Amino acid sequence: MNVIKTDIEGVVIIEPRIFNDERGYFFESFSERDFCKEVREVRFVQDNESKSQYGVLRGLHFQKPPYSQSKLMRVIKGAVLDVAVDIRKGSPTFGKHVAVELTEDNHRQFFVPRGFAHGFSVLTPEVIFQYKCDNFYAPQSEGAIAWNDPDLGINWRIPEDKVILSEKDKHHPRLKDAEWLFDYNEKLY
Repeated sequence: MNVIKTDIEGVVIIEPRIFNDERGYFFESFSERDFCKEVREVRFVQDNESKSQYGVLRGLHFQKPPYSQSKLMRVIKGAVLDVAVDIRKGSPTFGKHVAVELTEDNHRQFFVPRGFAHGFSVLTPEVIFQYKCDNFYAPQSEGAIAWNDPDLGINWRIPEDKVILSEKDKHHPRLKDAEWLFDYNEKLY
């Protein structure tokens, strides 16, 4: 696998080695051994999958400690713009984001460590999105920031009038107004 560093330490894009022939393709989508060697030590405990239509925007979500999560995302069908926002107070990249297009054709994966808010927008008529988490979901630990916070400057690559949100995602605070954020100096894993 090829690990591509981003402008934010710890957030990486992973390109698997793909073997194509007349039958189709094969690739190893995850190897704990290789991931721990090339990215960092992690133990994923939960896999999730969602199906969404064009314009759906999910995020920007996170879980507070002790249930914070690192995530490894990929797309099985379609394309998304996947976004991670650094919400660690004191971080040199606080409030900055990384955006990457994940598609069924590029087979890229996006690793987002604890201490980040995460979201994605659906760019194709339909998407099947999968991700691994290194901690179990805990509804009492949910946190989020506004997807359209102007201070973040995220271009979600869909017109605002086409954005489809859950009722919850319509009411999150801007980053500067968030009541709870991570501490950059606190060990998160």
